Amino acid sequence: MRTFQPEQAAFLLNGVLLPALKNEQALTKRVIEAIPAEVTAEKGDYRPDPCAKSGLELAWHIASAEHRFLDAVASGEFNLAPTPRPENVRNSAEIAKWYGESHEKDVEKLTKLSGEQLSKIVDFRGLFQLPAVVFLQIGLNHTIHHRGQLSTYLRPMGGKVPAIYGESYDSAEAKKTAQAAR
Repeated sequence: MRTFQPEQAAFLLNGVLLPALKNEQALTKRVIEAIPAEVTAEKGDYRPDPCAKSGLELAWHIASAEHRFLDAVASGEFNLAPTPRPENVRNSAEIAKWYGESHEKDVEKLTKLSGEQLSKIVDFRGLFQLPAVVFLQIGLNHTIHHRGQLSTYLRPMGGKVPAIYGESYDSAEAKKTAQAAR
């Protein structure tokens, strides 16, 4: 793969990827927050199949993996050590809070990177080596994929699917109810 010139990598970050990351993070956070509050690891958590992650496990996977991708771009290398969920992060609200706080710190680090840092080749598990900035798009794709997966868990868990790229059935119904109440 041809490498990015530092100016190209900086443009890709600031002109394309940071706005997309901020927009998608807000959508993803809404999906995580839509997991019903009573769903905790202690009280039982929905999973569609025995081999699937539970809803809370999937929410944590989304949050921690996105942090891993953003951190890899900022640091110039992947830290592949496991990221266990902290003991004080027990439910969807706490996962969403952790996700929001870590995302804010990670984005702040990204805004301070030079074009040279963004265009540095970073290795991913020995599988492929790409300019650091490219991993933001790969991480974004990963988050969007799993957010869609998590959104399909919400109704069986007793939750409502929030609007993502336009209204969902649940957000449209809530809008109708609010309009009828006027």
